Amino acid sequence: MRIGFFELEGWEEKFIREAFAGHDLYLSKEKIDEKTLPEQKNFEVISVFIRSHITTKVLKALPRLKLVTTRSTGYDHLDIEACRSRGVAAAFVPGYGDNTVAEFAFGLILALSRKICEARARVKNEGKFTTDGLVGFDLAGRTLGVIGTGRIGKHAVRIGKGFGMNVVAYDVYHDDAFAKEMGFPYVELEELLAQSDIATIHCPYLPTTHHLINKSNIGFMKRGAYLINTARGAILETGALISALKSGQLRGAGIDVLEDEDKMKIGNMSPASELLAMPNVIITPHNAFNSEEALKRILDITIDNIKSFVAGKPVNLAQEL
Repeated sequence: MRIGFFELEGWEEKFIREAFAGHDLYLSKEKIDEKTLPEQKNFEVISVFIRSHITTKVLKALPRLKLVTTRSTGYDHLDIEACRSRGVAAAFVPGYGDNTVAEFAFGLILALSRKICEARARVKNEGKFTTDGLVGFDLAGRTLGVIGTGRIGKHAVRIGKGFGMNVVAYDVYHDDAFAKEMGFPYVELEELLAQSDIATIHCPYLPTTHHLINKSNIGFMKRGAYLINTARGAILETGALISALKSGQLRGAGIDVLEDEDKMKIGNMSPASELLAMPNVIITPHNAFNSEEALKRILDITIDNIKSFVAGKPVNLAQEL
């Protein structure tokens, strides 16, 4: 079978070649989209990451394609309807970074709450070993709002409880057993925003969650609160976030994902360039997933997705929810 892997870093090649010995492999560090189609078009299976965009045009250029599997939990970069209409199965990687992403979210929270970035810059860049202006705040006793209680959101709840935080959560689907176990209530989104000292986003990106946090509801947030997004950029309306930060409605933000982030370049980030200039905002480059353990889990699950499909028993197929 002709199998193509795109957006590889290099370390994966050994594992891929061992897993698919006897198959015709194509391994590339390049993404695949309408503007960067590979010269070879005879793939039956392709594996991509988040910078690739699988559209109708891409699918038409790969007439033998039977499976596309993304090495990510989110699959908004795959046109699921186009895949379905052309008889191409689409698979994803559920659950590879449940704790990984939640831990990173709390890294952003701690960096903001204790002014870690400012403290490091003072010592390193200014050579000053002083604490003036670096007063932070405790997480214990504060209210954490968790938006989305899937696998990652559940870990965020557990970590928050471990810090002694009060937790409220919003999700279309309630896990009442988990809520009872962990001792938190489900509330409506506007109520969560109003109660939270820190709100953290952990829901998937779907048509129903596009700009879930927007200019119409961000004003419900407690004045001086913090907002964290390690999910998908388009869940949070960038303009609404900027306005809330400028007005002081929000005290700060930790952002690992941005709208149209694959087009972002430092010095040419509009309107995200405004966020980058704000001292109370931490922006990281979609790095929450990026741990040694999570990367290996991603590859292992992707390999299993392909092998299961070849064996006629597909797993982890993406469906529009």
